[in-house]
Amino acid sequence: MIGRTNSALTTVVFDLGNVLVGWDPYLPFADHLTRAEWREAADAAGFAALNVRADAGERIHDLVDEATRRDPAHGRLLRDYFDGFADSLTGPVPGTASIVARLRESGVRLLGLTNASAETYPLMRAAAPATDELEQIVVSGREGLIKPDAEIFRRLTEITGATPQESVFIDDTEANVRSASASGFTGIRFRDAEQLAADLRELGLLR
Repeated sequence: MIGRTNSALTTVVFDLGNVLVGWDPYLPFADHLTRAEWREAADAAGFAALNVRADAGERIHDLVDEATRRDPAHGRLLRDYFDGFADSLTGPVPGTASIVARLRESGVRLLGLTNASAETYPLMRAAAPATDELEQIVVSGREGLIKPDAEIFRRLTEITGATPQESVFIDDTEANVRSASASGFTGIRFRDAEQLAADLRELGLLR
């Protein structure tokens, strides 16, 4: 855990990708590329940076057009990824739905903060029913802000009214957890449900 607070904790904020719903960008290509071939093609196309821009609010169509102008093969790869986005989602991350349910039963306020394109976000929710238990979910693509930018944590507090010193933030990416901690949240780096449950017990949020 990072930046553990001394205040009574009332709220848990969940990242979605690879915390509540599994995500693997290779899977839409698994029927015709090896993972190594996908990595090589994705690196050549600048996939990671383009995907971040989609998560930050840029329209997928515009990004595909930009990649196509640079190289038609790059545009096809990006278009095929977003067209097959549902295939990149592997369903609920084992064990986390149970943790969400137990927290809710205990009266803990549950929120979400995810890096996701506004266009693909509905598919993420559909792939992880536990998201329906979250009171509000702040989506980077809708806000034009993206983790680990500290501004998105300020936006989270503005939208939800959550108090950072009373809130736990859970994410699978270290940089995002550290940024949340710097913003006053108690940060937990997610590795698996067993570790998460142990950390939440240590904080007094699970029994």
